Amino acid sequence: MKHQYSPAQSKEDIRMSVWRLMEENNVARPPRPVYGRIPNFEGAERAAERVLELDEFAKADTVKVNPDSPQRPLRELVLKAGKNLLTPTPRLRCGFLLIKPGKVHEKNYGFASTIRGSFKYGVRVDLDEIPKPAFIIVGSVAVTPEGSRLGKGSGYSELECGILAELGLIDEETPIATTVHELQIVEYVPREAYDINVDYILTPEREVRTGSEPTGRKGIIWSMVTGEMMRGMPILENLYRMRRI
Repeated sequence: MKHQYSPAQSKEDIRMSVWRLMEENNVARPPRPVYGRIPNFEGAERAAERVLELDEFAKADTVKVNPDSPQRPLRELVLKAGKNLLTPTPRLRCGFLLIKPGKVHEKNYGFASTIRGSFKYGVRVDLDEIPKPAFIIVGSVAVTPEGSRLGKGSGYSELECGILAELGLIDEETPIATTVHELQIVEYVPREAYDINVDYILTPEREVRTGSEPTGRKGIIWSMVTGEMMRGMPILENLYRMRRI
């Protein structure tokens, strides 16, 4: 299912349309309302299960997954699959956390996959300790079948991938996927130089291989990083200092 959006529409117009569609069709899950969020959705568990069917996921030792609500089932499945879970802290305030399945009892995987649980069972990793993720999951508000996506507008997914790229931990060969509801698949989204493309879209109903040219995996566009951003995300400031040494 795709929804028509005009090239004249802004990113925020498209986000608002998708959030409204999800609320009006009652496919949104708590936390609600979904406005301003990576929206949780009915069928998130099935969409997560489809990720496990991908060969690239099966081969990965470490998987990076965003901390938002619709991807919580996927974070649990990563641990159940015996893989290391690399997850950014909300707003990147505390950098990245690494959760190793062997350090968590299986009965606690569900809690460990929540934000609160990740702080209990995860270990904060410094820049030189971050493991190389072989597969990446990002949350989306909207995505096109060709792989262009919109987040909630704060740019954290782009910054997270940019940091990993700066460290040489990901490149254009690193697969990126997103899990969404069918109502989040749209015809068009505007693009910026820093935006991430995804290789896979997983919904409760299907798997879409986008075949897009990989973007957003080359590093930070430092000219767009402000002092306020660095103060709010010390990992950015540390990375900036590291690259100047």
